[in-house]
Amino acid sequence: MDEWYRRRLQMVNWKQWKLTRTRLRNLIKVGINKSKVCEYANTRKGHWHTANSPILLTIFITTDRLQHAGYIFFSDYYRKVYSVN
Repeated sequence: MDEWYRRRLQMVNWKQWKLTRTRLRNLIKVGINKSKVCEYANTRKGHWHTANSPILLTIFITTDRLQHAGYIFFSDYYRKVYSVN
């Protein structure tokens, strides 16, 4: 469930960057190699497919960044509620 949730969040964030130039600018801000930025920003793959690509999984939207932004994952919530004391 968490994997689907993370992928969905990644898809929504990628979808918000509608224009190629916005994707270019934001990918450069994140620190992706400039030789690969054009390739990644101009992808013709769908949003769902791109959300599972190495671009977003490793560099762009990591689990740590999502947690820092305030997203709560199901597994973390489950461990918090059902922890054995």
